[in-house]
Amino acid sequence: MIEGIEKRIAARKARWCSFLDMDTPPRHMLLVRHDHELPPRPMPHPDKVAARIDWAWLLYEKQFAAVDWLDDDAIPHLHPYTGTEVFAVAFGCDVHQPQQSNPFARPLIHRASQVAQLKVSEITAEPLSTLFDIGDELRRRAGPEAVMRLPDIQSPMDIAALIWDKNTFYVALIESPEAVRELAAKVRLLLTDFLDEWFARYGKDFVAHYPDYYMPAGITLSEDEIGAVSPDTFHDLFLPELIGLSDRYGGLGMHCCADARHQWPAWKEIPNMRLLNVAQPPMRRRTPMACLPATQHRCTAGVETGIPRHGASPQLHVPSSPPDPTLGTKHRDWPRRFDFLSVRSGERRAMTMPGRTSLHRDNR
Repeated sequence: MIEGIEKRIAARKARWCSFLDMDTPPRHMLLVRHDHELPPRPMPHPDKVAARIDWAWLLYEKQFAAVDWLDDDAIPHLHPYTGTEVFAVAFGCDVHQPQQSNPFARPLIHRASQVAQLKVSEITAEPLSTLFDIGDELRRRAGPEAVMRLPDIQSPMDIAALIWDKNTFYVALIESPEAVRELAAKVRLLLTDFLDEWFARYGKDFVAHYPDYYMPAGITLSEDEIGAVSPDTFHDLFLPELIGLSDRYGGLGMHCCADARHQWPAWKEIPNMRLLNVAQPPMRRRTPMACLPATQHRCTAGVETGIPRHGASPQLHVPSSPPDPTLGTKHRDWPRRFDFLSVRSGERRAMTMPGRTSLHRDNR
């Protein structure tokens, strides 16, 4: 049975590679999150490392077993989950640990004059070293072929906005841009040192932190502060580091949950943009994802399709809206999409979507 599951995982990886390549089908991907009997996730606090490892291992076992019966595109992976705080805390920020949600960093920098005094940390600093401990133990249990999921990573500018108090950070974008650049450059040094070691230990292919899609290589991150800055500021301070990271790692997948439509044209300048996940605020949600600009190298648009988590058997319907005229009419110019389905019921209920008779492998 294990050999059959491994062959299906290899086929799913190949399907993701085709999806991201943008030159061949498929045009639609589906991730089903089936977490029946999975216990509540322990908070990513320093005193819960053993519990976090055990929970991530149980998740992996359930994902691996589901490949045998659930016909979606999910890749079983080892999940060393975190909050957004890890890189900011490595620079010396204090951390707040709510009991019911992920930790977050408290700002350390409040004025531009403090930036020069900040030293670049090593990847042996906490909590980064703990992430490697978690990753090493999960890999020991699963074996060298198991795919690792990236921790919660933001862009250097977004991490800088966690280290620097936002009350003065946004003012500094205009009044002290060189200090902002200096802080972002220090963050980038630590981030790239961490990623270089991460990929050296666990391989270059991975599952993105959010959404959990497969990448054969490259880097994925969140870029959320850009909703609050002008296109000129984005072009001057944010875009160069995105281009640099994409060039360094051979591709970029980006999540943005800000109202950043005014930045979409500039995204065309990012080389090897492999995938965009754009979560729009309520007033924007009716805008078809096809209005995303066609990038120089083309990219994939990720869409989250919401359905009930409980109750009647969910059925996923994909709208067939025409593309924006600015994208052209060729098949390859349309943004492709993937959808997420969360199922928390214990039943393996009938789940269908266009192009698949059933998501149950037994019924195919």
